[in-house]
Amino acid sequence: MFLPLLKMTDSEIRQTAGTVPVDNLRVAGVTRLISPSQIKSQFPASTSQLQLVSDARATARAILSGEDERMLVIVGPCSIHDPVSALEYAKRLADLNREVSDRLLIVMRVYFEKPRTTVGWKGLINDPHLDESFDISSGLTHARKLLLEILDLGLPTATEFLDPIVPQYIADLISWAAIGARTTESQTHREMASGLSMPVGFKNATDGSVQTAIDAMGSSRTAHSFLGIDQDGATSIIKTAGNPDSHVVLRGGRNGPNFSANDVQAAREALRKAGLHAALMVDCSHANSGKDPKRQPDVWQSLLDQRAAGGSGIIGAMLESHLHFGAQPLGADPSTLQYGVSITDACMDWETTSALLRNA
Repeated sequence: MFLPLLKMTDSEIRQTAGTVPVDNLRVAGVTRLISPSQIKSQFPASTSQLQLVSDARATARAILSGEDERMLVIVGPCSIHDPVSALEYAKRLADLNREVSDRLLIVMRVYFEKPRTTVGWKGLINDPHLDESFDISSGLTHARKLLLEILDLGLPTATEFLDPIVPQYIADLISWAAIGARTTESQTHREMASGLSMPVGFKNATDGSVQTAIDAMGSSRTAHSFLGIDQDGATSIIKTAGNPDSHVVLRGGRNGPNFSANDVQAAREALRKAGLHAALMVDCSHANSGKDPKRQPDVWQSLLDQRAAGGSGIIGAMLESHLHFGAQPLGADPSTLQYGVSITDACMDWETTSALLRNA
């Protein structure tokens, strides 16, 4: 038996809400955030910067389609925690890029958001001062300012989009984007990717499932409607046209790496079966290297060998690299951190990275 609907006037609803607290019981505070249009007016992109972004996106699309035979290389720190050391890294990479641009499209990995398996530091945008003060407005400002400085060096940028609101603040400065292994299966992130203006790489799931990434590609290629914000920060219905410029990123899984010729061929067959272009990228870090940066060069060399053998479908690679080798924990005093060393996953040092790229 169904109970009749209880009809209440607006005043009765307000009175009820006031006498029986039911809303936001676990919300400790709400702070209004600077809008995308405000931060873009403070840190606008120049015509030359936007042209670099557009050109790099077009080249990445040409590499994906096979029109450009160069290799797309996403290289840089696991995460950005110190804009100063990140900019020094960018300057070195920009100089190297001029040496190898005839063979490689180098795009700097500039990751401001970090998904966590349980808890931990969530990235520069979420906690820019590394002290759990969560000054997100400052984090967005630091992120946009750094991206503009890197573009001024003539170097395109790449990032992983985790929070679906963040693209409104910085996506105009990004030439390639990743959807991570933990979020590839998320409907929210597939919808977001369908509206992004740059090529998007979907990583296989943490369990190693490539089908999850293939399904994400299929979803993101179609039109979607979902909730988001506009440039003034107002809650809006976002309608997208779909993003045809997506691909799989093989990053290994719980059962080990998946960068071998057999793994690549199996992934390409699955892409063909789904009616998708059989081109993919390989992440030389994460499970493909067992999170050991000393093993990234071995994965890199395997990719080069497979490309040299012809017909592999490997159009690009990801490398985790910083000024210095390894990683360090984020302690209670950020001032004690070693300069140019990752505070998330361990990275190769600059010397190893530059040698790999030059030898490609």
